[in-house]
Amino acid sequence: MATSVREDLERDLGCLDLLGCVHGFNERDQMAFQLLQQAERGLTVDDIADRLDCERSTAYRSVSRLHEAGVVVQEQINYDSGGYYYVYCPRTPEEVAHDMQRLLNDWYADIGQLIHEFEDRYSRDSDDKENQPLQSCP
Repeated sequence: MATSVREDLERDLGCLDLLGCVHGFNERDQMAFQLLQQAERGLTVDDIADRLDCERSTAYRSVSRLHEAGVVVQEQINYDSGGYYYVYCPRTPEEVAHDMQRLLNDWYADIGQLIHEFEDRYSRDSDDKENQPLQSCP
């Protein structure tokens, strides 16, 4: 269930909660990210599934979400005899933090614009306030 911004601001967020808040990660996604951060080398989806004690398809969905959000990178490892497999490694904390800061700044600018539009629309000084049709926010 979606929470309001006010509810998010009033609760205590941890580092992993922040990833969930910014990127929409679920608990398993956050556990997979933490596992990758603690690993000494890149992990395969099978490694992650084994360590999180879940099905391979479940681990794959979490890793895919992490990869799509840009918090982990995918590296192809080639077998000498042909074929390949992927390992996943986390991006540096500095890179992830920088991206989260950029996303937050973009969101802040968008919300600021919406607030100005709200103020313009519902200002008591608006001459044509009564003639404006009611609309929901886009």
